[in-house]
Amino acid sequence: MERSEAYFFSAALSCTFLAACLLFSALNRQQRAPYMDEAFHVPQAQAYCEGRFGQWDPMITTLPGLYLVSIGVLKPAAWLFGWSGSIVCSTGMLRFINLLFSIGNFYLLYLLFCRIHQKKAVSGFQRILSTLTLAVFPVLYFFTFLYYTDTGSTFFSLFAYLMCLYGNHKTSALLGFCGFMFRQTNIIWTVFCGGNVIAEKLSEAWKAELLKKKEQKSLPPKGSFSELTGIFRFLLEYVTSLKNVSTLVLLTWPYIGMAVVFFAFVFLNGGIVVGDRSSHEACLHFPQIFYFFSFALFFSFPHLMTPSKIISFLRSVQRHWLQFSILAIVSLFLVWKFTYVHKYLLADNRHYPFYLWRKLYQRHELVKYVLVPVYIFAGWSFTDTLTSKNVFWKMVYFVCLLAATVPQKLLEFRYFILPYVMYKLHVPMPSLLKLFLELAFYLLINAVTFHFFLNKTFQWPNNEELQRFMW
Repeated sequence: MERSEAYFFSAALSCTFLAACLLFSALNRQQRAPYMDEAFHVPQAQAYCEGRFGQWDPMITTLPGLYLVSIGVLKPAAWLFGWSGSIVCSTGMLRFINLLFSIGNFYLLYLLFCRIHQKKAVSGFQRILSTLTLAVFPVLYFFTFLYYTDTGSTFFSLFAYLMCLYGNHKTSALLGFCGFMFRQTNIIWTVFCGGNVIAEKLSEAWKAELLKKKEQKSLPPKGSFSELTGIFRFLLEYVTSLKNVSTLVLLTWPYIGMAVVFFAFVFLNGGIVVGDRSSHEACLHFPQIFYFFSFALFFSFPHLMTPSKIISFLRSVQRHWLQFSILAIVSLFLVWKFTYVHKYLLADNRHYPFYLWRKLYQRHELVKYVLVPVYIFAGWSFTDTLTSKNVFWKMVYFVCLLAATVPQKLLEFRYFILPYVMYKLHVPMPSLLKLFLELAFYLLINAVTFHFFLNKTFQWPNNEELQRFMW
């Protein structure tokens, strides 16, 4: 890190932490009591704080990673600073754990940007600005200030991926286990780390294969059907070779071990969810991938909705009208047969998805079908920004993306955090103008959402408790 870059990074981190502390203070003054899911998380952490490790709230569906880390930080701090028992595991102190995780996320994002975008064409200032922008990504940033699992879950997943990129696979798998203890679905991103290693080896072998074909003058046209069939033929030959498979197993055994642990847990637990399973049943909710693409389009509009992108998309549709027609028919079928509406989506008016669904999707029966062209554009634009990545990396990422979104019945923006962050880490570094525009957009959304949360309270009939709007 150059001296000027180090100064910029220190300034960005310090200012972010200072702003977060001020916002944290304001939020805790307004909402002292546990709110929403905190009503389950906070008492559970306090029970652990008092040494009652056998106590478990059956309404909690995630493993106790958040509570164990909280106690591991707060108990030594209480001994060191002489805090009394009532302060140690108070709601405010437990929330502060996520503030610490957010600083860790800031640093990890910067290190990941440095590792992934090493080209000289990318300036240190661009990396810092990209880090700052992603650190204040509204959905993740909001839950930094509440005692939820999202910030810690993201921290361990990012840390595991960073170790994977540096070749420390045993450490990466161990950190993946920590992420799994925060949220069971984080096993997907441990698999992503292992898949990243496999994709790298496959890419090397594929380049050697292409070099041979080039010398034999039998290279298929780029993007053609023959190239696609050639890739699948190559994959089939590669994985049927005992030597290649044994090499991959030796490289990825820590991740394979983690996958075995996960499947053992699912078998012994009788499912992926702990506690109340009635509201967390897996299903094939294929439109979730369309919602995710739309989510990415909205939050990355300076990169995904430029005039040049729209023109390129229309030209692509014109050139490949048959493929797009088939895609549209398949998409319409998936929307028709696999759209699920969770009871929480319709019942809880404290969440923004409730209003999105009521104001848009429930406006008319045909709205969900009319939006299919938007989904196709969003998916095309999303995929187009990943053209710099090799085909095997894209295969791994999209498999993990489907695994992270499709089984979820509930439309919940928090489920999109890690897929989106992983995507943003790998897109080509945008211009400074686009980065500033995206940062300003995120800050505006954060300002609006926190204003609504703090100042636009409301009450339900026959309930004196103040309700607040949130993601």
